[in-house]
Amino acid sequence: MQGDINIKIGNLNIKAGLNNSKTALAIYDKLPIEAKVKLWGDEIYFEIPLKLAEEKEFAKDVVELGDLAYWPPGACFCIFFGMTPVSKGGQIKPASSVNIIGKVLGDHKEFKKVKEGDKIILSEGIPTVPSGLIRPNNLRSVSCGLIKEGGVT
Repeated sequence: MQGDINIKIGNLNIKAGLNNSKTALAIYDKLPIEAKVKLWGDEIYFEIPLKLAEEKEFAKDVVELGDLAYWPPGACFCIFFGMTPVSKGGQIKPASSVNIIGKVLGDHKEFKKVKEGDKIILSEGIPTVPSGLIRPNNLRSVSCGLIKEGGVT
């Protein structure tokens, strides 16, 4: 995934990961984003300050639990945590095609506590460092030479 984001709604803080789509990158570059929640069944959506087109490789008419998406017709960020009013046969359906941009990494069921009009803030997540990579307790200094009068030593 391209990057982690934090989704904050009241006391609820949920981590999510973004994919490598152009849409996800454009949204990540606009963070932080603050808005008021709108609900459509078990979908949170809200307008964001980006007008982006459908991205063929990531466009879907059926989504999965926990998917994050961008809805081009409404310039909206969407979080799917259950069925929408147009869902059929156990499939979660958006109003129309959306660009899938990522996935909720926390418990998507927590979004059931959210109310219409709640303030939502999307912000950059704290990077996760995989085991064995540089961590504060094993940082090493790297010498690139000292700059002295007359040049680098």
